[in-house]
Amino acid sequence: MTATILFLCVHNAGRSQMAAAFARELGGERLVVHSAGSAPGETLNPAVVVAMAEVGLDITGEAPRRLTERMALEADVIVTMGCGDACPYYPGKRYEDWELLDPAGQPLDVVRQVRDEIEGRVRSLLAGLDALQ
Repeated sequence: MTATILFLCVHNAGRSQMAAAFARELGGERLVVHSAGSAPGETLNPAVVVAMAEVGLDITGEAPRRLTERMALEADVIVTMGCGDACPYYPGKRYEDWELLDPAGQPLDVVRQVRDEIEGRVRSLLAGLDALQ
């Protein structure tokens, strides 16, 4: 079974990028992973890039992307992170809303805590998908 996961936040510069990187790393070829934002920023949060490099994940080639209808319609699971009403709703999709501190403007030690929380949530999400097989 191949599942498609969409990680969605407002700026697509931090949380959703971290979640996508962990999902790609942990899920391998059994997952299709997208990350996007409802109002994407111009660049990734530099502290997020550093924090991910510390755990061996290079996201320097990533860039904030705008959510497309196609991404949402193809997703089996949509994970929202702090976008509230700014993230559109697609009926019939499995949703998870992760309440996470926004790493924007935070010191690196706080970004590391957010990163570690995201990794744990991604691991739980993937374990739940395995249970559905």
